[in-house]
Amino acid sequence: MAQYEWQRIANDIEKEIESGRIPPGGALPGITRLAEAHGVADRTIRRALRDLRERGLIETLPHKGSFVVDVLPPRPVED
Repeated sequence: MAQYEWQRIANDIEKEIESGRIPPGGALPGITRLAEAHGVADRTIRRALRDLRERGLIETLPHKGSFVVDVLPPRPVED
């Protein structure tokens, strides 16, 4: 099944978090920078970040940016 671009980006960022490349408490690049790096519109990045917030992986602070949460939620078990 094909993924939306925002899903692919969210999954890529999740992999960076899980690998430790972006550690707990670490800041994600800004929306404009992420959009340029992935070659997508800002709204696509905003949707990916919303997905990551819904998964409990990041938190976004107004005028500060998005950060990896200090304690990552347990990963669901796949059958």
